[in-house]
Amino acid sequence: MRRDLHTAAANAALGFGLGLRTDHYEAILNGPTADDACAEWPIDWLEILSENYMVGGGKPLHYLDRIAERYPMVMHGVSLSIGSTDPLDRAYLIQLKALAERVQPRFISDHFCWTGVAGRNLHDLLPLPHTDEAVRHIARRVREVQDFLGRQILLENISSYLSFKHSALPEWEFIRAVAEEADCGLLLDVNNIYVNSCNHGFDPQTFIDAIPVERVQQIHLAGHSHNGKLVIDTHDHPVPDPVWALYAIAVQRFGTVPTMIERDDHIPLLPELLAELAHARGIATTIKHAEVEASA
Repeated sequence: MRRDLHTAAANAALGFGLGLRTDHYEAILNGPTADDACAEWPIDWLEILSENYMVGGGKPLHYLDRIAERYPMVMHGVSLSIGSTDPLDRAYLIQLKALAERVQPRFISDHFCWTGVAGRNLHDLLPLPHTDEAVRHIARRVREVQDFLGRQILLENISSYLSFKHSALPEWEFIRAVAEEADCGLLLDVNNIYVNSCNHGFDPQTFIDAIPVERVQQIHLAGHSHNGKLVIDTHDHPVPDPVWALYAIAVQRFGTVPTMIERDDHIPLLPELLAELAHARGIATTIKHAEVEASA
């Protein structure tokens, strides 16, 4: 599947976004108040959770249609179950494609995971064995999904808390192998890299250095929680300093890739998330300026 170079260039300039959450519907539509220090929200794009809008009508689509008139959209799913041994869910793919036709998203993404088997959705992003057999299995299914949707998809690296005895590849080599065999893009979750580096004991920069630059089309930033010996990807805290530091390393390698802040619990008022988004912009801008000065 050949990538459209004009589309790729436009996506690279997409900028900085937020995950769209119901808490912020009205604020996004109504704009800043007199108490806010901006004339309009500094949001370049919004990411929706696909499954929340794969419905026949009602309030979610009412708001989505109004907000999509103002902001570019990205679709992010959690139920593709690309690593399952079940056949791909055709009904799900039909709904996903219909939503894409409605939203006209810049990206459609999901995860390197499986979410169920024997027709049951476990509603969790479950880890995969990192084997050559799994690479071939997932790449075949990704190609099938991309052919059905008529476009390239992105897959995101997940957080994990166990590993399989049969895994023969490090996570980063597994991800690279699938992306290259399937010709799909990557959504790089920097927080998940940090979480897994703590839980599995590897250098997170090794992960970043191994990922092909041309495959990374989007970046997620989020917070996490500590639970004894494990770091848990909870998306309920601000982005912490170690993840910001790793984001700076990612920007140095991949450039200013479209980046967003994820918050799924303990959701603050919109200006607090925008402050985090401004910090991401600042890191990317500082690195870009330093690179320009170094090459002058």
